Amino acid sequence: MERTGLKPEEREAVKEWAGDERWVKREAWKADEAYMACVRDIMEHPVFLSMDGYYQHGRTTCREHCIRVSYLSYRLCRKYGWDYRSVARAALLHDLFLYDWHTHARETGDHFHGFTHPRVAMENAERYFQATEKERNMILCHMWPLTLIPPRYKEGYAIVWADKFCSLAEVGSGVREWFINNLRPALTGR
Repeated sequence: MERTGLKPEEREAVKEWAGDERWVKREAWKADEAYMACVRDIMEHPVFLSMDGYYQHGRTTCREHCIRVSYLSYRLCRKYGWDYRSVARAALLHDLFLYDWHTHARETGDHFHGFTHPRVAMENAERYFQATEKERNMILCHMWPLTLIPPRYKEGYAIVWADKFCSLAEVGSGVREWFINNLRPALTGR
């Protein structure tokens, strides 16, 4: 994280923010009018809202995860003077695959969700939101380095980083909650 140019206290604030699901539940991102101007049409679209029907990591829905990745990418790109509008939109659509990936392999035989979902998300983004070429590239390459082709744009790397960061925070939050509710009582007798 040294290369991000963030100060140690900024890095700690980002870690805390990404791991705290309350800001998503409160919809605090709605208060950022500049952000909402970039993504309001997507946020209000029935297809995007349907992502609440699919869980991504633990109890985090695909919609919540995409908002988290989008807002973090947006804030990063805005700070550095990069194309924050395109990154906010692409990150919001990066997991627009519209199925439950937990049961997808069993139902379809496709056991490579990690490799194949970026293309499905990109095709859905084109179909429902007329994604630009830049946005399509960012969506298609968001799983790099798992998928071998890196993003063509620096904003795409912001999505790659934010997606990994938020995913780890979401999974970590579930592990922490499981430990508190299950393992700690067994160890402490409480």
